[in-house]
Amino acid sequence: MSEQREQVAVQEINITSEAAKEIKKIRAENKILESHALRMGVKNNGCCGLSYVLGFDDKAMETDKVFQTEGLTVYVDFASLAQLSGATLEFITGPDGSGFKFNNPNDQRSCGSDDSGCGSSGCGDSGCCG
Repeated sequence: MSEQREQVAVQEINITSEAAKEIKKIRAENKILESHALRMGVKNNGCCGLSYVLGFDDKAMETDKVFQTEGLTVYVDFASLAQLSGATLEFITGPDGSGFKFNNPNDQRSCGSDDSGCGSSGCGDSGCCG
């Protein structure tokens, strides 16, 4: 018996050319086979919003969405798919260094303007609530 999953309306997940170039560079520097795809995922961190997961994987799981963009094969698990819908992965360089950044319209921090509850949940101590 196959498991039926709820249909999720998903917008495109984008990777900028700069991010794709950096991902390919990391893969080459670490001698990761080109057959390994980029795996993208998210974890919910309560009032701190979403935490993003990037890595390489040698095979897709049955529950993954698989797509091609910017010369990369990308795996996204079904649980992360809706949360990454419409997101763009960028590679940015600035005075504080460089790194990957997700611009994600679905990442809404749940702290109110008064940050109520953030300190008690630990989020305020990490600085993610503003």
